[in-house]
Amino acid sequence: MGNIFHLMENGICFTCFTGNKCYYPCRPEKIKIPKGATELQDVMNVKPSVVIPHPTSYRHLHTRFEPQYGALWCYLAPHPRPCFSFEVLEELRRFQEKIERSADNEGKEEGVRYVILASATPGVFNFGGDLRLFIRCLKENDPETLHRYAKACIDVLYPHAVGFNLPITTISLVQGDALGGGFEAALASDILVSEKQAQFGFPEVLFNLFPGMGAYNLLQRRIGMRRTERMLLNGKLHRAEDLHAEGIVDILAEDGRGENAVYEHIVRQAGKRNAQQAVLQVRRKLRPLLYEELMEVKEIWVDSAMRLGPREIRLMERLVNAQARVPVWAPTSITPPRTGSA
Repeated sequence: MGNIFHLMENGICFTCFTGNKCYYPCRPEKIKIPKGATELQDVMNVKPSVVIPHPTSYRHLHTRFEPQYGALWCYLAPHPRPCFSFEVLEELRRFQEKIERSADNEGKEEGVRYVILASATPGVFNFGGDLRLFIRCLKENDPETLHRYAKACIDVLYPHAVGFNLPITTISLVQGDALGGGFEAALASDILVSEKQAQFGFPEVLFNLFPGMGAYNLLQRRIGMRRTERMLLNGKLHRAEDLHAEGIVDILAEDGRGENAVYEHIVRQAGKRNAQQAVLQVRRKLRPLLYEELMEVKEIWVDSAMRLGPREIRLMERLVNAQARVPVWAPTSITPPRTGSA
C-alpha cells in the first residue's frame, strides 16, 4: 500500500480510530488539529481568499478563509447591540452572495468546503431580532417595514440552511447566549457546535409573540412538532448540555474549546467528505426546507406582531435596555488577524 496516512492526536487516528495502523491511502500532507490559542492563531495567518473581499468592506462582520481546511469563518460583530439589524442582514447577504459566486472554485484547492458562523461578542452568539425596530413599527403602525425586515431575515437564513446549493457544509459555533433569531441562525446550520457555557431560548413568548423567521421549520426537523411547540411557548433558557442530550446541539465542547471542536470535526470528516455530502443531500431531499413556507410563516408573524399592545411594547423596551449593556467590543481570546485575512 505504500506510505500510510494518519490524522493523529494523542496517539489516536481520527480516520480509522486505531493507534498503530491505518488502512487509508497516503495523502500529500497531514492535517494538524490546532490546540490552544497559540496554534489557533497560527492557523489564522493564512493567505488571502480569492472568494471573500477584504474585511474592511464589512462593519458588522469579521471573516477569514483557511484554504488548508476549506473553512470560511464569519464572525458576527454587530453594534451597538448584538442583534440582526437591517445593516447586519445586508452585510450577511452580501457575504453569502460572494460564496454563491464562488461556484467556479468547486473542487479546487482553495474552494470553500465549510462555512462557519460564530460570534465576536463575548458571552453572546446573537440576541436575534432588532427589538428597537419592532417597537418603532408597532408604535407607528408600520407593518410594511416589519414585512421587509422579516423577508431580509429569511433571505439570509434560507441560503445558509440549504448550503448555498453548493457542496458546502455549514457549521454554527455557539459560545454564548443564542436567543430568538440568534437561536434560529444557529439552527440553520448543518452542524451545531456549542460550548457548555452557552444558553439557548426563545424569549418572544414573554411579550406574547413567537419566533417567526424559521424557528418552527428548523427545530421540528430535529425534534418533532410537539417538542418544538413546547420549546417555542415555554420561554425558558436551555443549557447546551440539555440540548445536546435532546439532539439539537450536535457537538458539545468544553468552554473555550469551541474552535478546537470545529477543527476536530473537519479533520474527522476529511476521509469521508463525499459520503457526508451525499447524506446531507438526502437529508435536504427528504426533509426539505421550503422558502415559500418560510414566507407564509412570516405573514403570520407580522399579523401577530401588529396585534401587540402597550404592555408588550414596554416589555420589549426593558429587554432592549438590558441588551444595550452587553460589552460588544470587549476583546475575545481568538481574534481575526490584521493581515492575511480573508
